[in-house]
Amino acid sequence: MFTRAAVIGIAFCSCALPVAAQEQGRWGLGITGGTLGVGPQLTYRAGPHLGVRANATFLSLSRDEGVDDIEYSGDADLRSFGAMLDWYPTGGGLRVSLGGRINESEIDLVGAPTTSVTVGDTTYTPQQLGTLAGSVTVDDFAPTLTIGYGGTLGEGFTFGAEIGVMWQGEPTIDNLHATGPLAVTPQLQADIEREELRIEDELDDFELWPILQVEFQYRF
Repeated sequence: MFTRAAVIGIAFCSCALPVAAQEQGRWGLGITGGTLGVGPQLTYRAGPHLGVRANATFLSLSRDEGVDDIEYSGDADLRSFGAMLDWYPTGGGLRVSLGGRINESEIDLVGAPTTSVTVGDTTYTPQQLGTLAGSVTVDDFAPTLTIGYGGTLGEGFTFGAEIGVMWQGEPTIDNLHATGPLAVTPQLQADIEREELRIEDELDDFELWPILQVEFQYRF
């Protein structure tokens, strides 16, 4: 419902708001912020129907997620760099954008159970297990597709918004390990491998990362 409303809003803006991109400079410098993070953006409007954008975005956030018996604390460090080719079908502000990002985002996971929990197929006490820690990574390159709008706020200043998706691949967990006295035993190591698969199953929904960004910039 939210995505549908955003698309309708962007389409309405493309008809209702004037665009003065051709009357202003071709270059733009500003800031973008949203689900990809916050960072600087550089744009170039080559003509009425084509433009390019490049930006870098950064964001840190935390979230707890339960996998079977274990509650994990996740600290996400979103960091990516990308470029988009913008197509303006009407020659105005409505745009369809295709591009890609160098995606260096990573999530650090830590599980510190206070009661006995099942890892893999075996139950362990907190004293035996200690903590479980690892990191979640995604593909280094992620294609992106968005639809958006860029309009004029005032002389030289513009506002834009876009929605879309980034294909960042299936998240994988690396180096999940325990710190307790049984950490080096073959049994726990085998159970941790099974736990990794369960965590990756929980992360399947993040293969497609939603894009919802707004931008403010000055054209020159």
